[in-house]
Amino acid sequence: MLRRPASSASRIVLSGAAAAMILVLSACAPTSTPTPTTTDGAQESPTAPPSSEGPVLVADGSAADNLPLFTAVTAQVWSTDQRVSGRAYIDALIAAGFDRAAMQVTQDQSTVGNAAETLQFSVRWGETECLVGQVGPSTGEPVTVVLPQLAEGRCLVGSTRAIDW
Repeated sequence: MLRRPASSASRIVLSGAAAAMILVLSACAPTSTPTPTTTDGAQESPTAPPSSEGPVLVADGSAADNLPLFTAVTAQVWSTDQRVSGRAYIDALIAAGFDRAAMQVTQDQSTVGNAAETLQFSVRWGETECLVGQVGPSTGEPVTVVLPQLAEGRCLVGSTRAIDW
């Protein structure tokens, strides 16, 4: 009996189904990372700002000019035990000089209290661009990109949490 080779369309469908299955199964795994706090209840910053030897904030530059710093800060936080804390990324970006008022971050937990499989955070840059980061167990390594702004100056789609700390 001869077998026909699978068509590329079949392979794409099977690859997509396999990826979806992995995401579904990984969402079932419980994860919990404690968040260190100070004696007054405030969270500790997981990292210091990047050193002067690395990338620096280019206040009058483009989003692309600031992507190296955004990426470096993201990598620093990702390398700590705070890697699944949205606040840790926001605090580190603020410490590096990014504007808190221009930031968005998604929830650390799902609506039923499970740890988020991915976190997204962003910094609106100028009138048209955003620096966007995505991290989490289902993302693998951190991803940072420059994307166009969405309607009303937003960078992230969907519900985000208030940055009110």
